[in-house]
Amino acid sequence: MRPNGNGSSGAAKDSSEQLQSSAVDNTAPSAPHVHAADVSSASDFTTRLEIFSARVPNFYIAPFCGASAGVASGIVTCPLDVIKTKLQAQGGFARRGGTLAEPKALYRGMMGTGKTIFREDGIRGLYQGLGPMLMGYLPTWAVYLAVYDRSREYFYERTDSWWLSRGYASLTAGACSTIATNPIWVIKTRLMSQSLKQNSEGIRAPWQYSGTWDAACKMYRVEGFRSFYSGLTPALFGLTHVAIQFPLYEYLKMAFTGYSIGEHPDTGSSHWIGISLATFLSKICASTITYPHEVLRTRLQTQQRTVPAASPEEIAFRGGLNHPHDRGRPPTASSSDGMPSRPRYQGIIRTCQTILREEGWRAFYSGIGTNLFRAVPAAMTTMLTYEYLRKQIHNLQHEGALKLRMAEDASRAI
Repeated sequence: MRPNGNGSSGAAKDSSEQLQSSAVDNTAPSAPHVHAADVSSASDFTTRLEIFSARVPNFYIAPFCGASAGVASGIVTCPLDVIKTKLQAQGGFARRGGTLAEPKALYRGMMGTGKTIFREDGIRGLYQGLGPMLMGYLPTWAVYLAVYDRSREYFYERTDSWWLSRGYASLTAGACSTIATNPIWVIKTRLMSQSLKQNSEGIRAPWQYSGTWDAACKMYRVEGFRSFYSGLTPALFGLTHVAIQFPLYEYLKMAFTGYSIGEHPDTGSSHWIGISLATFLSKICASTITYPHEVLRTRLQTQQRTVPAASPEEIAFRGGLNHPHDRGRPPTASSSDGMPSRPRYQGIIRTCQTILREEGWRAFYSGIGTNLFRAVPAAMTTMLTYEYLRKQIHNLQHEGALKLRMAEDASRAI
């Protein structure tokens, strides 16, 4: 707010006294005068920000808050996401035609996996894929929360059911964000699943990417455009996750605080404990029920679609850069028993059958402890950041609208 006249005159008086005392003591500071200028500048900036926010259409508020919330949660939980991805993917790298490697031979639990990654790859290994993760969270949450915010009322008018409207809005928003950002998540999964060490045991990822752009270029040159949509089917199947989480979150938030998602009282507390508890319970329920689809998605995103061949860079991923085969199409080469070599995982049903036959039902819950340990804080960081930003922007818009109205009233009086 703008400082009143008394504050300004007081600052001037303090400044004159400082100047007088500095004639006796040269070390006396002149900070009060600078502080008054800083306060005035900050106040002018706040006023301009309030007026600007009042003129911003509400359509842009949800995407901005959602993108900011996604970035915050990505930075906080990246190491846990790397650990979860390693645990989910390692069973898919065992060599075919030989003795199947024990899935837990390399990574054992959350703490053991973290220690293995840190010992082999250092702190950098715990932040593999951070770049595409942040690139993915920006559009994912921006698209999701924008579509959800606008479509829930649309579906409510047509279904006249609170739960159905929220469920349909969640599925619609999730489908839009998943299709738009799937290539980014495939690259993120590839980077997180690889090891900085060369693959020698047959249980590490058989590729080496130096970064996001390097992974995208090699994937396109060797595997074609289709590789960027690996795992899209289980990802869409996983929309059941958000169809459970967000309606349940909104219901619990209304029960605990009396306000819907993104809504806050004009004055008083926003009931952050209630928001945290609603996020915690909704995320636990959704993650536990729908977790197997994440394992399926990770396996499909990280498998080799063609027969590995040597490359000058000693990279054995999908044929190497100089031997792209059919750019991701099924190979015509045959194995030693005369049968065609095909990808291990093909479609959701066959992938389920393969995992169940080779590793048992427990493989569908590989890394679930790490996932819950990661997903719950990530969800709480996301929703608390989103709700906090919505509240702050709401306050700025409210103050800006009042000042614009005062300015219009003053202009009419003149």
